[in-house]
Amino acid sequence: MSPRAGQPGHPPRTLAFVESPVQLLNVLEWAHLYGLRGADPEPLGSVPAQVRRTVVGASPPAGADLTVVVLSPTDPMSRGQLRRMADLARDEGYRVRWENARGGTAAPFSTIGGLAGALRRADRIVMGDPFSRYVQLLLTITRARDLVVVDDGTATMEFVAQLARGERLVRWHRKGRPGARDLLFAPVSSSARRRLTPSARRRVEVFSSMPVTETPDGVTVTVNDFAWTRARFGPPRITRGADMVGTSLVETGVVDGDRYMEAVRSLSKAHGATRYFAHRRESAEKLHRLAAETGLEIVRPDLPLELIARRGPIGRTVLSFPSTVVHTLPLALAGTGVRVAVCDIEPTWLTENASPRAQGFLSGVTGTARDVHRLTAVSPA
Repeated sequence: MSPRAGQPGHPPRTLAFVESPVQLLNVLEWAHLYGLRGADPEPLGSVPAQVRRTVVGASPPAGADLTVVVLSPTDPMSRGQLRRMADLARDEGYRVRWENARGGTAAPFSTIGGLAGALRRADRIVMGDPFSRYVQLLLTITRARDLVVVDDGTATMEFVAQLARGERLVRWHRKGRPGARDLLFAPVSSSARRRLTPSARRRVEVFSSMPVTETPDGVTVTVNDFAWTRARFGPPRITRGADMVGTSLVETGVVDGDRYMEAVRSLSKAHGATRYFAHRRESAEKLHRLAAETGLEIVRPDLPLELIARRGPIGRTVLSFPSTVVHTLPLALAGTGVRVAVCDIEPTWLTENASPRAQGFLSGVTGTARDVHRLTAVSPA
């Protein structure tokens, strides 16, 4: 990537919009890859700061103008992790602007109005969730000629495929026809899709650790190998046991809660797992039930799991259902000897409300993962 030089005399002005901790982590990975940096970072704990890797052909100037805008969600776990990630971004020397973007009826108008000037001046926009209505609305204001999409987990795979096929942007777990709000927002969504399509006047990059099998014409795909995470954290202390990674598939209505409970119980017993790293969207009620019925220690991470695992301690085996971590953890934990093992979601676990695409999508998440061990399917009683 050779970013354009904004106005003469100043480095490219970049605005990054994030709505989740993982998105902010991947903005830091993207900035690290291209050498964007502010002040020299402070060492994190006992981990020494390390020299950043420079990529051939990447030429943003040192001290490039990067501002991270956090469009804060409402759930406490996401907000807590985002605040920790924002602190890490500031430690790296980047500016962070925190927006209570969902703090009441007037909040969106205030947020968008306050960002309008910066959006018009920006030379580059980095975004973590192109499906977000908030981000799609902001894209209608910007004049930036460089657009970058960083990973928002497995949703990135669906975004790239939909863009390649010229389809409307819709999350994979959504079911049924568009609702009234979807129809009302359709012109904005269509405009965002056009802006995310490369042209003679606009460059589009996807920065991802996910497998990209359908590359849209003109889109630059750059691999995220978690170099910043590995440089700034670890290596971790490895324990003898196994850890399990939770998923929010029950909360999104894809997987039946009872089936999930039985699968976790069977999988943890078979592999001797002792800890369960909860997804930030898992409900407190479900986690209480998991602790009571499985005996697992429930851990609520204060940072994305890639950083938690890299800091350690972490089990020699990490068990997961199909999710982003089956792609990201092998990269973050490269060279540590930790084995990531994934168990497929059986069709009988899906709810009647699950999208018809759910089974195929989840199978694809597992099937395309590299450096993971495939487990024999668990059959809940």
